[in-house]
Amino acid sequence: MSEYRYKMPDVGEGIVEAEIVEWHVKEGDTVTEDQHVLDVMTDKATVEIPCAVNGTVTKLVGAPGDVIAVGTEIMFIATEGAAPAEDDAKEPEPEAPARPEPKKPVEPEQAAAAPSVAARMTGERPLASPAVRKRALDKDIDLGLVPGTGPAGRITHEDLDDFIKSGGRLASKSGGGGTAIRAPQTGVTEEKVIGLRRRISDNMSRAQRTIPDIAYVEELDVTALEELRAHLNNTRREDQPKLTFIPFLVMALTRALPHTPQANAHFDGEAMVLTKYDAIHCGIAAATPNGLMVPVIKHAESLDIWQIASELGRLGQAAKDGKATKDELSGSTITITSLGAIGGLVTTPILNAPETAIIGVNKMQTLPRYDADGQVVPRKVMNLSSCFDHRIVDGYDAAMLIQRVKGFLENPATLFMG
Repeated sequence: MSEYRYKMPDVGEGIVEAEIVEWHVKEGDTVTEDQHVLDVMTDKATVEIPCAVNGTVTKLVGAPGDVIAVGTEIMFIATEGAAPAEDDAKEPEPEAPARPEPKKPVEPEQAAAAPSVAARMTGERPLASPAVRKRALDKDIDLGLVPGTGPAGRITHEDLDDFIKSGGRLASKSGGGGTAIRAPQTGVTEEKVIGLRRRISDNMSRAQRTIPDIAYVEELDVTALEELRAHLNNTRREDQPKLTFIPFLVMALTRALPHTPQANAHFDGEAMVLTKYDAIHCGIAAATPNGLMVPVIKHAESLDIWQIASELGRLGQAAKDGKATKDELSGSTITITSLGAIGGLVTTPILNAPETAIIGVNKMQTLPRYDADGQVVPRKVMNLSSCFDHRIVDGYDAAMLIQRVKGFLENPATLFMG
C-alpha cells in the first residue's frame, strides 16, 4: 500500500490558479482512474478534474470557494503497489462542444465514420492517461507529435499504436494509408515584460480595476467634413501639412469641452480632488515599435487646423523614432485613440488615468442613409466611441459632449466661426 498525492493540475492557457466549485468524492470513497472527482473554475471556464489513479481517498484539501494554485496537493489517495510517478498525473479534459464537419456532396457515406483528430494549440501539453504516457516514455516517443482521437484530443492506446505502426510518422486518420501530415508546432517563447510595456500593463490594469466607466457611441455623418478636408488638402501651400480626420476632431473638442469641463480634467480618487483645466492638452495614442505612447498636443485650444496637424505629425514621428521627450509624452488632459485606419465599428477604450475622458475613432465607410426628403443617398459615416469616468462625468453630460462634437464635425464650417 502506498500513498499518491494528487496535485492541482495545469488546466492550460496560462492558468496559474483555480477556484474549487464542487467535490464529487469524499474521504473514504473508492476512486478509479478517469473518474470525475472535482469541478474547478478558472477565469475562462469551469473544468472537470478526473482522478489519476485507482485507490481510496484518504484526505481532501480545500473547500468550495477556495482558490488553489496549480501544483498544490489537493487529494491524497491510498493505492495498491507503488504510486505512479508525479508526471503521470491526470490532466483535465476541457469541455468542448462537438463540431461535426459538414459532409461534402461527393464524399461517400463511410467517410463520416472516420475518427476526427482534434487540433492541438501551439505549446499545449497533449492529453493522455498515465498508462499511455508510460508507454510513450518507454518507447521514447514525443506525445506532442501523436494525433489524438479521444475526447478533447486525448491520445488513446490505439492512437499510439497507429503512430508506432507508421514508423513514427504522423498517420492520417482519413484513410490516407499513413501519409505524413503537417507536424504540430510545439515551440513556446517566454518574454519578460519590462520597461514601457510593463508600465502600460500596470496603468491599464489599475484603470480597469479602479475606475467605473461609462461608454457612449454615436454615428457621425462626415460627408461634408470629408469634402472640406479634400478641398483644403488640394489647395494647401507646400509648407502646410496634409490634413487627416484627427485635427478636425481635436478642433471640435476644443470647442465642445468648455461646456463639459469635468471631461477635461484629472481625478484623484484617493484624495477625492477633481482638477479641471482651461488649457486643452490633447494626447494622441500612437502605436510605436516600442509600444503604445501618447504624445501630447499642448494648448490645442490656441492652435488653428494647420498648426494642430503640424504638431500631430511632428509628435507622432518623434514617438515612432524614440526621440519624444518626457514633456512631449506627459501632461495630457484628454486622450484620442484611433484604430479607424485598421477597421472596426466600435471600440471601448480604457481611460488614460487620471484623465476622465477618452475618445475613440473608428472606421469610416460609405453607407446608404435617408436624406431630408426621405430619399436613400450614399453618405460617409463613422462611429465615434468614448469612455468617461462615471464617478465624475454623468451619462447626460457625456452624451451632451459627444453631441456637441458631432454637431461641429457634421457642420464643419462652424469649426472656423467665432
